Amino acid sequence: MRIPGGFQMDAMTILSLSVAKLAGLYRSRSLSPVEVVNASLARIEALNDRYNAFVLVDGPGAIRQAEAAEALFASDGEPPPLAGIPVSVKDNIFTAGMRSTSGSLLFRDHVPDEDSGVVAAARQAGAIVVGKTNTPAFGWAGFTDNMIFGPTRNPWNPELTPGGSSGGAAVSVATGMVPLAIGTDGGGSLRTPAAFTGTVGFKPSHGRLPDTPLHPHWLLQHYGPIARNVGDVAYFLDAAAGPHPDDPHSLPAYDGSFVDDCRQDLVPRAVFTTQLGWVDTVDPEVAEACRSVVSELSASGWQVEEKDDLGWTDPAPFATVLSIVGFSHRLRDYRHRKDEIEPGILAMLENADRLPPNAFYDAYLARNAWCSQPLRLFQSTELLITPTLAAPPFAIGTTAPEAIGGKPVPPSAWNPYLRAFNLTGQPAISVPIGFTRAGLPIGLHIVGGRHRDGQVLAAAAQVQKLRPAKAWSADA
Repeated sequence: MRIPGGFQMDAMTILSLSVAKLAGLYRSRSLSPVEVVNASLARIEALNDRYNAFVLVDGPGAIRQAEAAEALFASDGEPPPLAGIPVSVKDNIFTAGMRSTSGSLLFRDHVPDEDSGVVAAARQAGAIVVGKTNTPAFGWAGFTDNMIFGPTRNPWNPELTPGGSSGGAAVSVATGMVPLAIGTDGGGSLRTPAAFTGTVGFKPSHGRLPDTPLHPHWLLQHYGPIARNVGDVAYFLDAAAGPHPDDPHSLPAYDGSFVDDCRQDLVPRAVFTTQLGWVDTVDPEVAEACRSVVSELSASGWQVEEKDDLGWTDPAPFATVLSIVGFSHRLRDYRHRKDEIEPGILAMLENADRLPPNAFYDAYLARNAWCSQPLRLFQSTELLITPTLAAPPFAIGTTAPEAIGGKPVPPSAWNPYLRAFNLTGQPAISVPIGFTRAGLPIGLHIVGGRHRDGQVLAAAAQVQKLRPAKAWSADA
C-alpha cells in the first residue's frame, strides 16, 4: 500500500499501527480496511499453527465486513469509531452464527443465535470479528489449554504458557494477528496473559462493558480488551462501553473520553507493595523491575508510598466457593458426561457437591465484608501498584510453577494479586515494563478506585511512556 508522499506501507507496517492510526488512515483514504483485514488473515495463516491463538477464523466473513467498511469510508456518512478494525473474540464469549465452544468438548458444536453484549457493542461500533481465540474450558484456569484444541503457546518462548484464561486473545495481539482482542476476566484472566505476553490487559470497572447473556459468574466476571498499547485500550472503551438494558449491573455512559484521559499528566497519590497480606514470595527479577518503575514514577512527581505489607486477609476461601458454585450451576445438566469435562473442573464440581446449602450466601456476605479492606485503602490513596504476577511464565503441561526464585511454593503462589479486584469490581490494568534476563515479559499492575477507569488508563499511559513496550518479532 502506497500512502501520500510516496511511502510504501507493507503488511508488517500495517499490522504494527495503532487502532487510532488505522482509523485516521481509513478516514483520509490512505489505507483500506480490506488491505488491513487481508494482512491480518495472512498473519494468522503464517503464525497460528505454531502458537494456536485462534480456534476459528472467519476469513470470508471478515472480508465481507471489511468491504462494507470500505464502502462506508467512501460515502458521505460518518463511519463508527471501530469501522474496519479487526478484532478477535475469546471463545467463551458468544458470537452470533459463529461457533463458540467455551473451550469445552461439551459445546464443541455450539453456535449461538445472538452476540453477547460486549460483542454486539463492538460490532455496533464497527469492529470486524476475525475469529475466536483459545481458552481453557469455561475460562477455569490461569493457563490456556483444553481437551478440544490443545495448548496456546507463548510467542516469547513457545515451550511456555501465555497464561490464561484469555491466553489466545493475548497471543493474537502480541503476535500482530489483530490489534485488539476481546476477553474476559473472572480472576485475572485478562491481566495474567497480558503480563506473560508483553501486552496491555485491562479489567474495567464491573459493568463498564455490557455483560449478557446472564451467567452464574456475574459477580466476578468482567469483559475487557487486550491491546499492544494503552491508547488502543482507551479507544476501544470509548467506542464500546456503555449501559445495556439486559445487564442490571451495567454502568451509565461515561461522561468523558478515555482517550483524552490518557493524555493527562497525573501526579497521583499511590501505594506500592508486593505484599497484600497473603503473598508467599515474589520472583526477585519481577520485584526489582516493578520497584524500578515505581522509583521513576516517584522521580516524575508521583506521591508513592511503599508498604511492606497491607495486612489484608486472604479472600481465597470464600472466593473459591463463589467460583465453584458457579461452575456447578453452569454444568448441572452435563454431569453425566464426565469424559468430556476437564479433570480440574470435575474436581471443582466434586468440591461444590460437599458444600452446605447456605454456602453461596455465606460466601457472598463474606465477600461484602471483606471488600471494606481494599476499599478503605482508597480513602487515602488514588492508586495501588503491585506486580501483575509473582513469577514469569511457566511450562506448558503444568498448572503452576513448583518454585519461585528458588523457593518451593504452593500452586496458587504465582498469581496472588489479581482476584481481589474482581471481588471489589475496581478497574485494574497490567502494563508491560520490561523483561527477565531470560527474555520473558514482566507486567506492572495498577488498580484504581471504584469507577475511576480513566485515572487507571492515564496512569498506565504514563508508565508506557517511561517503558515503551517492545514489539514481538517472528524473526527474534
